Amino acid sequence: MAAPRAGHRAAATHRPRRTRGGAVTAPDAGATPDGAPEEAPLPRLGLREPLGAVIDDEDELARACAEISLAYGPIGLDAERASGYRYSQRAYLVQVRREGAGTFLIDPTAFDDLTDLGEAFGDAEWILHAATQDLPCLAEVGLRPTALFDTELAGRLLNLPRVGLAGLVEHYLHMSLAKEFSAADWSTRPLPEPWLEYAALDVEVLVELRNLVEADLERTGKLAWAHEEFEALLSFTGPAERSEPWRRTSGIHKARGRRSLAVVRSLWQARDRIARERDVTPGRVLPDSAILELAMSPPRDLGELRSARPMRGRGPRRFLDQWHEAIEEALSLDESELPTAGQRHDGPPPPRAWAEKSPAAAERLQRAKTVVTELAEQYDLPSENLVSPGLIRQLAWEPPAVIDVDTVGEALSAMGARRWQIGLVAGPVSQALRE
Repeated sequence: MAAPRAGHRAAATHRPRRTRGGAVTAPDAGATPDGAPEEAPLPRLGLREPLGAVIDDEDELARACAEISLAYGPIGLDAERASGYRYSQRAYLVQVRREGAGTFLIDPTAFDDLTDLGEAFGDAEWILHAATQDLPCLAEVGLRPTALFDTELAGRLLNLPRVGLAGLVEHYLHMSLAKEFSAADWSTRPLPEPWLEYAALDVEVLVELRNLVEADLERTGKLAWAHEEFEALLSFTGPAERSEPWRRTSGIHKARGRRSLAVVRSLWQARDRIARERDVTPGRVLPDSAILELAMSPPRDLGELRSARPMRGRGPRRFLDQWHEAIEEALSLDESELPTAGQRHDGPPPPRAWAEKSPAAAERLQRAKTVVTELAEQYDLPSENLVSPGLIRQLAWEPPAVIDVDTVGEALSAMGARRWQIGLVAGPVSQALRE
């Protein structure tokens, strides 16, 4: 397939600005103190039509499904979770927009599932922003796409400086999109009206953005690449589960010795059980900082634990017995049962250890990374979107027995690289690995 011209960036789209009521105005130009032109503040994006009530009963959902199925074009879709408040990653609000039907806000917690909504979508393309964030929770309620367009991923392929939804709205529509409720507790009921307006705006612009972004992808020769990326997303089910998730505890490097690591593990697992049962985000049950402090200086008994600094808050003290039991369990483990100091790796070790473990692999990695950086600049792509750094590390650590463009391409394909990525990097990377 044809590659885009080197350094060919997606140009900013210069369009008149719309007022809240839909009127079009030319951009106002002011001046800085030194006389240079200055852009006026961007107008705030507002709702195009009155917002309907949140759909939370079967009759309302059936009416919405009928309207959506009779409408036309792709479907703008979004979901709101309560990640900072709840243990689960379930959707607490689903927003849908389709031309000819309008915008619908649906409470998925009011239904067993939303398979009827999925049937109303039919084979229509979904438009999502950062699809990997929403696809798992949408699948939980029975919604799975047959075709999709990810505006955030498209922005990355265009190497735009800001690929958040607000950044794309400014870049393409020359309007500002408020994001003040992105971290709100969407499990709240009833949801406040300003939150609902915020949620509706997230899907109101998706169709227009999709068309503008697609035009830039086509102009820069990257549309076929985007189609491959979108197709791969159709089977995305969420990040792979870690074998030892407790090792992600913030500051775990401060825990010295395997016994301290055992306390971290035991407290983390106790916290996870409590958080899961209560559907509360783990950090609200016991912060990582508290786990580390208790692991580095384990209390000798329940009384000492009760007076320890991490237990001064009302939240941690509610589960004092569980924390004490977890610490006692870790301290009583046989030496053979203690966790290892380093995490087990199925793949290559951390790059910082390569120079000592395998100097030749370290040199291969550096050469391959340099080549990828140069290619990314040539094709105006973020290097991580050109090819995953993890794939390059795997190739450098354990290259094919015979290193050439075909064997490197086969290895990349087996690890999940797309055809377009293999076409761009297999040759240069194979040469870097051989040198």
